[in-house]
Amino acid sequence: MTVIDAAGLDYKELNDLIREGKEDITLINCLGQRFIASGAEKLHLVIKGIPGNALGAYLDGAVIDVLGNAQDAVGDTMNDGAIVIHGNIGDAAGYAMRGGKIFVKNNAGYRAGIHMKAYKDKVPVMVIGGCAGSFLGEYQAGGKIAVLGLESNGKKIVGNFPCTGMHGGMMFLRGKCEGVAFPAKVHVKTASDSDISEIYNEIHEFCTLFEKDEKEIISSPFTLITPDTKNPYKQMYVAN
Repeated sequence: MTVIDAAGLDYKELNDLIREGKEDITLINCLGQRFIASGAEKLHLVIKGIPGNALGAYLDGAVIDVLGNAQDAVGDTMNDGAIVIHGNIGDAAGYAMRGGKIFVKNNAGYRAGIHMKAYKDKVPVMVIGGCAGSFLGEYQAGGKIAVLGLESNGKKIVGNFPCTGMHGGMMFLRGKCEGVAFPAKVHVKTASDSDISEIYNEIHEFCTLFEKDEKEIISSPFTLITPDTKNPYKQMYVAN
């Protein structure tokens, strides 16, 4: 295993060292460097510290574990692999992601999962253990988003305007979400056991990663949101 000390390095120097290193790297003293592991394929990277914006952008098979918080645009346009955040993330996580998985132990900021899409066997997944900010899943075109609301302390599981412009994919919010205002052009219902099976493996993986009570989570009611097939937003992005 290669250990890289990021103290005093700018993002270009740091990313050059990561590209030159072995497939297993531990990064220490990380403090805001951008674009870490951008486009990485065969790599397992453990980060101790706080990576900057666009962590794992265009990720293409690598696995990244952040032992703390991360900033904005985690997994921007990622294609494959996994990003595991043992803390909170900033805004626009998973922007336009088209494959792979993002697991967040705690909370996500605004616009998580916007423009998420799926193609053939590529089905991106994001599981957020705590709460998510406003515009969750904005213009979602594919993939799966789950928000579990763990340790929310009475806070709403999601902020304002979730699913705005949604025209594909699925969103699972733990609980009945009675106080959440959804747009008119989506279907909202209590998830059935069959629906939950669509996200079960990812919730199991989340619980294994963060040592959470899977039985308690799965036994809770979930709200499932899917797009209205007549949604006019779809015509802006999908050819007939």
